[in-house]
Amino acid sequence: MEWLTATACEQGRAIMAGLVSPIDLTDAYLDAADRHPDRDLIYARLTPERARSAAIAAHDRARHGVRRGLLDGVAISLKDNIDTAGTLTEAGSALLADRVPDADAALVRNAGLAGMGCLGKTHMTELAFSGLGLNPVTATSPNALDPALAPGGSSSGSAVSVALGLAAASIGTDTGGSIRLPAAWNGLVGFKPTPGAVPMAGVVPLCARFDVAGPLARSVEDCAEIFAALTASRAPDLTDARPTGLRLLVLDGVPFDDAREGPVAAFEEAVEMLSRAGALISRANLPCVAEAMALSPTLFAPEAYGTWAAHIEAAPEAMYPPILTRFRAGEKVSAPDYVAGWITLNRLRADWAASVAGFDAVILPSAANLPPDRQSLLDDADFFAAENLLTLRNTRIGNLLGLPAISIPTQRPACGLMAMGPAGGDRHLLRTARGIEAALSA
Repeated sequence: MEWLTATACEQGRAIMAGLVSPIDLTDAYLDAADRHPDRDLIYARLTPERARSAAIAAHDRARHGVRRGLLDGVAISLKDNIDTAGTLTEAGSALLADRVPDADAALVRNAGLAGMGCLGKTHMTELAFSGLGLNPVTATSPNALDPALAPGGSSSGSAVSVALGLAAASIGTDTGGSIRLPAAWNGLVGFKPTPGAVPMAGVVPLCARFDVAGPLARSVEDCAEIFAALTASRAPDLTDARPTGLRLLVLDGVPFDDAREGPVAAFEEAVEMLSRAGALISRANLPCVAEAMALSPTLFAPEAYGTWAAHIEAAPEAMYPPILTRFRAGEKVSAPDYVAGWITLNRLRADWAASVAGFDAVILPSAANLPPDRQSLLDDADFFAAENLLTLRNTRIGNLLGLPAISIPTQRPACGLMAMGPAGGDRHLLRTARGIEAALSA
């Protein structure tokens, strides 16, 4: 087996069986990353001493039969907005240049307690405020399927590091789609948990009410095991998860407005595969979705700008102009409108929960478009703005409604199927997603 492109769980089982050493795996990843021609576009920095220290400890635990769990000894990457003690953590921004945190983020400590090592910090969209993955300020990662295309963001380097075999999995963050989009556009599984499920202390914020951290990996099982590690909980049992009998609701309406032919065709093909595999498919257009989406400008940008205004206005010239424009849009929203927006959104979240209570998951295309040409985005600010809004449109539904959501690859490149579960129903959604994955990979 080619271990560097095996799933994280396959690697964990191989370590348990004595087929491979965590030290050899880690060294192989570090060597592959160091030799890769796009290393400096994917990794902001490697952390070889930290990675090897974790690998040696995992090797010793394996040798003495005291492994901490399935992922003990597996080496992952971390998005560069997740604090690591003594290592630069700059969130893709010149505004945070030379920032070195004193302590690990809480989720990094949890990952370490599960035995996972950190290979390095990956490049990302500036302060995590774009779904396209471009960052002329630091570096733009190449799309793993076609380097001329946008990688998806904001967890761009996280996705590319896994897709190119430079990490077993990665931890990213998701405020409006930043885990699921790069996962979809790079052929991976990306899981956004329910906000609050994963501890966020030590993660550089964008919009704290929406921010959540989660895994990008090669399988639903990997995501389930990493989620369990990040939350210091037991992973759901996926062994008998099947598509047969799953109650799935296709969300019509907003997700298909102005959607491109490729993602729609990939999604409908996937729905047909699920139906043939025994899933029970319904369709509905729920008015609360459009109402919630209309609140996006009132809720996201004001919190982002309120969080970062002092840094931004001290050195606006240090920012990529399209990202600066997105932040400054938040200055124009009044406090009464912001508060009223949250009151309305909470009502719409209750409407949604009542409408979908009988389903295992709601499904839709992960993105309404395919990854656009990277140079065209750089050359045309209007094209950047339009594509960014369309890119984030479908994933943002789950963020607004406070739901766990997961993107699963379809049989067409760069096209994902997204499944959303009820708020707090992360474990059940992961079981449902494993059933969906089984049908789509058959």
